[in-house]
Amino acid sequence: MTNDNFQELVIEESFNSYRECIQGIANEPICVRHTVMKAWEVVNALDVSFDPGDVTLDEIVRRLVLNRPRIVVIAGSTDHPAHLRDELHISLAVLRIWQNGGVPFVFSIPVICDGTAQNNIGQSYSLVSRNNTASAVNINFEGHSYHAAYVLSSCDKFPSGVLCGLAAADLARSHKDRGQAPVWAMFIPEHVLRGGVIPEKTRSRLNQVMAKAREQGHTDLAEDIAENMRYILQCSSDEAFMGQLSRAVRLDLITTSESRTILEELAAATCDSKGGVCAFNGTGNSSRTLVSALGLTPPSAELLMDAPSPNVVAECVDALYRSLNRPEFRVSKILQRNFANAVRIHNATGSSTNILLHLPAIMRYAGFDVTIEDYERVRKSTPVPEIFAHSLTEGRDTFVLAEQFARGQHRGMDSLYRILVDRGVAMDLDAPTMTGKTWGERISDLHQPVAAELGEKSVIRTVPVREVSGVEVLRGNFMSTAVVKLAGMSNRQLTHFDDHLFIVRYYENERACLEEMASIDLFENLEQVVKNLPGKVVDKLLDYNSRSEVRSFDHDRFQELLKKGVLSFAFVLAGQGPKAFGMPEMFAPSQSLRHHQLLEASSLLITDGRYSGVTKGACIGHVTPESYEGGGIGQLADGDLLWLRIKEKCLDVVDPASLEVGMATPQAKLPERQQLVALRLEQMHDRIWQIAASNLMTDVAGAEKGCVPPAVDLRALKRLE
Repeated sequence: MTNDNFQELVIEESFNSYRECIQGIANEPICVRHTVMKAWEVVNALDVSFDPGDVTLDEIVRRLVLNRPRIVVIAGSTDHPAHLRDELHISLAVLRIWQNGGVPFVFSIPVICDGTAQNNIGQSYSLVSRNNTASAVNINFEGHSYHAAYVLSSCDKFPSGVLCGLAAADLARSHKDRGQAPVWAMFIPEHVLRGGVIPEKTRSRLNQVMAKAREQGHTDLAEDIAENMRYILQCSSDEAFMGQLSRAVRLDLITTSESRTILEELAAATCDSKGGVCAFNGTGNSSRTLVSALGLTPPSAELLMDAPSPNVVAECVDALYRSLNRPEFRVSKILQRNFANAVRIHNATGSSTNILLHLPAIMRYAGFDVTIEDYERVRKSTPVPEIFAHSLTEGRDTFVLAEQFARGQHRGMDSLYRILVDRGVAMDLDAPTMTGKTWGERISDLHQPVAAELGEKSVIRTVPVREVSGVEVLRGNFMSTAVVKLAGMSNRQLTHFDDHLFIVRYYENERACLEEMASIDLFENLEQVVKNLPGKVVDKLLDYNSRSEVRSFDHDRFQELLKKGVLSFAFVLAGQGPKAFGMPEMFAPSQSLRHHQLLEASSLLITDGRYSGVTKGACIGHVTPESYEGGGIGQLADGDLLWLRIKEKCLDVVDPASLEVGMATPQAKLPERQQLVALRLEQMHDRIWQIAASNLMTDVAGAEKGCVPPAVDLRALKRLE
C-alpha cells in the first residue's frame, strides 16, 4: 500500500469517542495542531523538506469525527541518555502520520536510568517504574482513545513497561461492550551508544596504581585493574574501577582524592554526546532484542546509530498503518504468536536475566497465564545454542553489531532467526510481525545470514560459540525457583561450579557486602567463617570440590585455595526482593566479584534481588519466595553449606552431618532460626521506610509471575495454546 492509499483509511469500530463526546473534539485539536506545527519547525530547521500541508482546526476535527487513525508517539525523557535524539525522530513520525491522513499525538514518560540508579536508593524504584510506566501509558492511551502507538523504545524498564500498558489496553478493548478497535503498536529501538575510551592521562594514573600494587605485593589488584582497562569505557566498567580503587585506597596505594580524580576523569569520558542505549548486552539491548524478536520492530530501525533518517521513519510509520484494521496484528496476537520465538532468541543471544521478569509480566498484562515455568518449558523443549559472540574487550560490542548491520553484513533479527532455523531449532515461522510479513516470509531470501568476511569479528555467529546458552531455572530445598545466566558464565565456571559446595557468607544488604569485598579484612573475615565450622566438614568440602586433590584445610594456603576454586563462598544477599526493597539490581556486588580474581575463581552471589543485564559470572538471582515472605534464603546464615548442580538445575542446602561421612545430601529440613528470622524481618520493615510509599511493591505477585500488580495477575486467565 502506497502513502496515497492511507488518506481515506478509517478505523473500523462501532464507538468513536470523538464523535460521541463533544469535549474530545473541543480539547484536542489545538494539541494536534501545535504538535504538527512544532514538528514542522524542528524538521525545517534541520534542512529536511517536509511540508505538512493543510493543518487547520477544521481539518483536525474532521479527521477525528471520521475516525481516522489516532496514533500516539510515545517517547522518554531527556534526563536519560537514550532519549537525547528524540526531538527529530518524534517530529518526523508526527509529520508522516499527518501526511498519511491520521491524527498524531505525542506524550513522554519519565525513564529511570539503571546506571544512574545503581548502588543507591534509585534501584528500589527501578522495577516498580515498569509497572508505573504501564499504568501511565495505559491511562493516557485509553483516556484519549488512541488506536495505535509508535514507540521510541529505549532501555531499562521502559520498553517492557510501555508494552505492558498497551497490552492491558488491548485486553480491556476485547470486552464485548467496549465496541472499540484493538491496539496496534510499533517499537523503534533507540540508537546505540558508542563506548568511551580511557583518556591517556587517566590510563597513566591507573598504570601508576598498578605498578605500586605490584611493588607492595598486591599483584591480584594490579591484574584486576589491568583486566578492566581492556573493556570499552562504559558506566559498567566505571563501577568496577570504583571497587578496585576503593581496595587501593584501603591498602594505602593511593589517597581518596587521587581515587576521585581518576573516577571523575573516567566519568567525563564515558558517554558519547549523542547518547543512546549502552553498548553492552545489558537490559537495554536485551529489550531491543526482545521487541525485535516479538516482531514489533521493522528491520531498518532495529540497530540505529543515530536518530533515524526521514526515509526510515516514513517506512516504519507506513508499516504501522498497514497493520490497522487487521486483528491478526493487534498487540495481544503478536505477543501470543511470538512468545516462544522470543524465549529462544533470548537464550541464543545470552540476554539479561531481567527479561525473565519482563516477558512473563508483558504476557500477564495481555491476559495470558504465563509464568517462569512457561519460559522453562520452551527452553527445555527447544534447546538453542549460543550464537552471540558479544564482547566488550574484543571489539564485538553492540555498537560494532550496529556498524556491521549498517554495512549490510548481517540482517539483525532476521539473521538470528535464519541461523536457528538452519540449525534445526523449531522457530514458529508462521508467526506474524509488524512488517506485514511472517518470519518465514522475512527470511525466505536470506541465504547468507552473516557476511563471511567478518570472520571472528562477527558478533552474530553461524557456527555456535557453544551449545550452552541463556538463562537456567534452578530449584532447591530452600526455594521454589531461582535463575542463573549460564551465558554470563565462562566455560571454566560452568564446569568447575557444577556439583560444587559453597560456604555461606550472609549479608543483610548490598552495602554490607560491598563494604566487606573492598575491605582489607575480607580474607580474615572469610577465614573466620571457615574456622567456625567443624574441621572435618571443611576438610570433606575441600576434598569434594577438588576431587580429592586437597584433603585438608591449611591456614597458610587460604588465598591459594580460593584461587584454585576449591574453597568457595556463596555471598548471600537476602532482603532484596520486590516486597522487601523493590528488587534492586545487585550489580555493584557482582562487579566486585567479577573483577576480583580470587573471588571470581572461587565464589558466587545469590540473592532474592536481581542483576544487571551486563552482569557476568556465577550470579544466582530472583530467589522465590523472597526473604520478606518467609523464603528459605532469609533463614541462611554464615557457615551453611550450599550445593550447586548446574546440569541437574539444583541448588540445595546441604546437611553437614552427611558431608562428615563423605556424602553430600540435601538437608531434609532447614534450621528454623525463628529468633534470627524475626530480627531480620524487623530490619526489613525498618529499611523499607527509605522507599516512598507511592512506589512500594508490597502487593505484587512474585518474581515467577514477573512482579505484576494483583489485578493484572488475576486477569491473566488465557493459556498460550
